[in-house]
Amino acid sequence: MRQLWTIVGFDLRQRLRDKSILIFGIAVPLALMGVLNLLLGGFDESPELEPVTVAASVPADDPLAPTIVDVLTGLDVMDVTVKDMPADEVDDYVADGDAAVGITVDDGFAQTVSTGRQARVEIIEGDSSGLEADVVISVVQGTVDQLTAGVVATVAGSAEGLSPDELATVGRTAATPSDHIALIEGQASNEQLSTKGTLVAGQTGLFLLFTVGFGVLALLAEREQGTMARLQSMPMRRSTVVLAKSLTGFLLGVFATSFLLTVGSLLFGVDFGDVLAVAVLIVTAVAAATSLTFIVARVARTAEQANVMQSIVAVVLGMAGGAFFPIPATGLAATIIDVNPIAAFIRGLGITSGGGDLADLGTPLSIMVGFAVVCLLVSRVIPDRAATT
Repeated sequence: MRQLWTIVGFDLRQRLRDKSILIFGIAVPLALMGVLNLLLGGFDESPELEPVTVAASVPADDPLAPTIVDVLTGLDVMDVTVKDMPADEVDDYVADGDAAVGITVDDGFAQTVSTGRQARVEIIEGDSSGLEADVVISVVQGTVDQLTAGVVATVAGSAEGLSPDELATVGRTAATPSDHIALIEGQASNEQLSTKGTLVAGQTGLFLLFTVGFGVLALLAEREQGTMARLQSMPMRRSTVVLAKSLTGFLLGVFATSFLLTVGSLLFGVDFGDVLAVAVLIVTAVAAATSLTFIVARVARTAEQANVMQSIVAVVLGMAGGAFFPIPATGLAATIIDVNPIAAFIRGLGITSGGGDLADLGTPLSIMVGFAVVCLLVSRVIPDRAATT
């Protein structure tokens, strides 16, 4: 055991001394996160609603019609300016671009609605109108529906013989939006990250595959430089050297992944949730990535070949796992993506970010553990090409 940790300590000091882990495991992914945030970060922001002008022709002596424009001027989400004008001027005012929306309410609106007939409310949308106009139209539609519901309830109550006071209460209640249902801003509770959260988690998972590769590269470099033979001549098992190199990659992976998630969450305002659950995800993801290096170590003959193979595997798994953007897929392709440890890592962080804890991580943890087991089994049955050269 002492020999194992001696080799691990030497390799860790060497990686810190040559700054490879600091550059490729920390600086490069953080820089890439910053660039991607500049390109994609705006997708997380809610659109700002600009002030909007509405041209309206509403009969002032109608008991119900003025309610339509009163609701618009009382909106909290944006500033609405209502311009009162005759009905024959509304079209021209909107056509000239002086108003985004035009509203015309016929005379006798309340009387028409109260008798059960169809009341006419004309809405004109300007050619250059945007999201603000859609909001105005939706509010007008909802207000008209609410007023209609109040009148219908009053008529129905009158048919049942309710007193005038009771009819007034019923009509007012039906025409007033209920406070029993409230809309609040929420957060997805499972498997969904914000745009910034996805780029932090994705880049962390992508460069994790590069970081753990330092161990296998050191192993093959030892063989090429002839120091492996000297290590094997010492009174220790060959497996101790292999285990030490793998453990080096594992520890570097845990350090770099933890650092990137922590710094990324602070820089980009992302909350990945329960610390314990995230720690388990990190350890499991690093273990899955490290297991892949055993296969690379068996297949590659030289450190250069291992570096190329490790890069190819990292890019393929990273992109397929959603390191840059989610990849929609169905059927067999979706199944292959689902067993990708990077995709499972990102999905697990989505669960914890949405409030999930360790008990909710069964699926992503199972995928990463299963991936590690399969890679270890495969590495045991394929020939060691480097050892035969």
